Amino acid sequence: MLRLHPPGISPGTPQSSGAFLADPLISLTDAGLYCPTGGFHIDPWEPVSRAVVTHAHADHARWGCEKYLGADLGRHLLRTRLGEAADITTVPHGAPVELNGVRVSFHPAGHVLGSAQVRVEHRGEVWVVTGDYKLDPDPTCLPFEPVRCHTLITESTFGLPIYRWDHPDVLFADVSAWWRANRAAGKCSIVYAYSLGKAQRVMAGVDADIGPIYTHGAVEKVTRAYRASGVELPPTVPASEVAAARGKPKPWPGSLVIAPPSAAGSPWARKFEPASEAVASGWARVRGARRRKAVDRGFVLSDHADWPGLLAAVRESGAARVLATHGFASVLARHLREQGLDAGVIATRFGDEEGTDPAEEATA
Repeated sequence: MLRLHPPGISPGTPQSSGAFLADPLISLTDAGLYCPTGGFHIDPWEPVSRAVVTHAHADHARWGCEKYLGADLGRHLLRTRLGEAADITTVPHGAPVELNGVRVSFHPAGHVLGSAQVRVEHRGEVWVVTGDYKLDPDPTCLPFEPVRCHTLITESTFGLPIYRWDHPDVLFADVSAWWRANRAAGKCSIVYAYSLGKAQRVMAGVDADIGPIYTHGAVEKVTRAYRASGVELPPTVPASEVAAARGKPKPWPGSLVIAPPSAAGSPWARKFEPASEAVASGWARVRGARRRKAVDRGFVLSDHADWPGLLAAVRESGAARVLATHGFASVLARHLREQGLDAGVIATRFGDEEGTDPAEEATA
């Protein structure tokens, strides 16, 4: 059985819900979500024989699995993340695949390029595992698509009412104005943004006519996979190539530099001085991401759904049973129970941090 953890119950005390079937289509194992009938895991926490993956972020696409199945649009990113030796099969969004009699299909999640919700159907019962998702418009990936189901497993990274995102047009107008002001002052503008997804969203959203855009190696590597997948982005130049051109004046003043959060405060970042630094994070809404990274600005930009987005996704799924995971899962589940749904929490090994990834250093 899935282990549900209502508020105040520790993960070591399994709880049950009366609405759950005795033999669920998807169960929770030490390796994560598992479909025993189909013989596959979804976003496993450790190497398994067959992994169905929602997207290429490292906490969803783990190294070491024997076989991977994902969505076509994420093929280049999965290869970049997992390496040439990985056994990766991809299928178009919406195209069903039979795994031991279980029908599996991928549907756009709107999180990053190639991100997908996994729809699992067997004998008329339908479950959907959302992975990570957002409902805001994003030119670098397909928009979120509601999928009807009986049971929905949803992320809840920003599952508090305080988290509400401005429209991207408003946000990126603010980022562009900041960059423009720094250019007028003769400064470089550095934005720290997650190298897979958010960095490319920043590129696509800012006014690229302001000046040149330079990238950290981790960002550039992923950006190449985006371009290979057909995503149109403004021109970028790896900062390392400029640094190698000895004897020439550096072009940093007035430029925009995009780097992963791990680069903040590093010797690599200091070479762009004088510079104004900013972090792009959903946590900037209340947690003081600016103070945490010791930067000048915090732009509230997330590739996860805000509170209204989470509620909309649950409502549009039509699910009577909802399981929340990651982040503020207990708060979201309690709210949904108050609305009359059968809702619980799935414990996870991972916390609620957004914008950090141990794989970043490996891709630099």
